[in-house]
Amino acid sequence: MNTGARHLKSLLPALLALPFAVPAAAAGVAAGSLIENTASATYTANAATQTVDSNTVALKVDELLDVAVASQESGAVSATTTAVLRFKITNTGNGPETFTLTANPAVGGNAFNATVLGLAIDTNGNGVYDAGIDTDLANGAVSPSLAADEPLAVLVRVSIPAAAPPNALSKVELTAAATTGAGAPGTLFAGAGVSGGDAVVGASGATHTADATLTVTKAVVTLTKSATVADPFGGARPVPAATITYRIVAEVTGTGTVTGLTVNDAIPAGTTYQPGTLTLEGAALTDAADADAGQGSASAIAVQLGDLAAGAQRTVTFKVKIN
Repeated sequence: MNTGARHLKSLLPALLALPFAVPAAAAGVAAGSLIENTASATYTANAATQTVDSNTVALKVDELLDVAVASQESGAVSATTTAVLRFKITNTGNGPETFTLTANPAVGGNAFNATVLGLAIDTNGNGVYDAGIDTDLANGAVSPSLAADEPLAVLVRVSIPAAAPPNALSKVELTAAATTGAGAPGTLFAGAGVSGGDAVVGASGATHTADATLTVTKAVVTLTKSATVADPFGGARPVPAATITYRIVAEVTGTGTVTGLTVNDAIPAGTTYQPGTLTLEGAALTDAADADAGQGSASAIAVQLGDLAAGAQRTVTFKVKIN
């Protein structure tokens, strides 16, 4: 055996004894771990093989402060009055950490700003807010401690202002910031890490923000009323004995469906309802409270239009005579 081979063979026991680490997870080596190394050398002196060790160098791994926030929505979330937006917070650092969670509904460019009702931890992981099951958090509250690489499903509950127009879009942001501290990458928080070690801000700045989008699903009803006059002399003057034909157009715009839509109109003072003149979409309705959609009397008319989806339009007409 040559000298090089003998030397390599003599080093094998020491090499095998070195603390080689298994491949680390995304967060890297756990904070507080000791990285230790001792060198050794072998040599021949006085016809004998000698071994000598160096001092051991031990380094404690600092805690790296990193976080990632991601929306779990594949597109805009449709809502009429309230909505739940799903996010995932992941501790991408290498040690346990808590995070301050803040939802911001006032994002630049919004067509409207939602109101944050609160946050919740999606305890059962079903993506739905379950009161009494999920853990409620105030906006700006601190999360439970998350281990390295541990995710947390967070729900942001919002309400839609009544004035928000149909199909309007609005973003809501969720920010997670390490409670130990945040700042420029490399910022040091001495003694604030695991087991009294230091904490160092990672590439994320120890804070991260993601957003989800709301779109308003809302059906809006507009009523447009007009009148035409036919006087006894063949003209269109509103004189006694003239007949007024009222036309009411109900139109549903926006998105979604309205239910139980009913048109009501009082017979104006100084006029008399003309029986049998009530129509819906040009079809005559009876005045009696019976199987059809209309009802007319000396005091008022009422027509039940039922459930109408956005884009639908219905026209009601009736006649009165000026006394």
